[in-house]
Amino acid sequence: MEFRGLFTALVTPFREDGELDEEGFRKNIDFQISEGIDGIVPVGTTGESATLSSDEHKKVVEIAIDQAKGKVPVIAGTGSNSTSESIDYTQHAKDAGADAALMISPYYNKPTQEGVYQHFKKVAETVDIPIILYTVPSRTMVNIEPATTKRLTEIPNIIGIKDATGNLDQVSKEVRQCGEKFAVISGDDSLNLPIIALGGAGAISVVSNVAPKLMSEMVHAALDGNMQRAREVHYQLYPLSKILFIETNPSPAKAAMNLMGLAAGNPRLPLVPVSEDSRERISKVLQDMELI
Repeated sequence: MEFRGLFTALVTPFREDGELDEEGFRKNIDFQISEGIDGIVPVGTTGESATLSSDEHKKVVEIAIDQAKGKVPVIAGTGSNSTSESIDYTQHAKDAGADAALMISPYYNKPTQEGVYQHFKKVAETVDIPIILYTVPSRTMVNIEPATTKRLTEIPNIIGIKDATGNLDQVSKEVRQCGEKFAVISGDDSLNLPIIALGGAGAISVVSNVAPKLMSEMVHAALDGNMQRAREVHYQLYPLSKILFIETNPSPAKAAMNLMGLAAGNPRLPLVPVSEDSRERISKVLQDMELI
């Protein structure tokens, strides 16, 4: 399966009592599919994987797979700072029917590049499912260096990387060194267009929780080489791509979704709802874009 296009990094909606809003989650997935996205990514950073219990994590993956029902691919977040836990989540994702796994680099432990390599190698050799690496050093404190990524491309089921470094030089190295069959996917919404222009295969997007149709149009225009249209939509989306990171993700995205009447609820502690000032600024952008 080719992983190319727009994949939404789904928020995990919670009810007022703090429990998983399964009905709302299913409705959000239906909304995403109806708006033309190419795939969904449950329990990534945006899905608050760090504060889900193991049982909740697995349940969210199972719900996403059931609701997608083969209409779009499901890339399940399965990363952890524990290799054994990553194996458990990745095996569960495969057994549940996920199309691929998205694996963040181990956080907090601060492994060396050899440790990063051995972590992904161990999971990939243990569980035969397509794996997309995920580098976001602003969250993990450890980058997956391009040389390490190139080493990992030698493992057949490691098929791509989500790059959220904000570093276009790194993206260029990944595209140049890893070959056409390896998918370099944008993980920075404001950089989706330049990353695709450098040879990226698409985006795993937070913003598409809120504006999936518009983001899909931008991504596909860029992939099809219609850069004039892609630029136009990029600049339409740019204020949203910035305002949804005004505070720690996914709090702003959840605020926007709540304003739009989509299921989101509050984030779990230690994340908190956005400030009233931030909420007003988010609302203004949504109004300007006629999303509310």
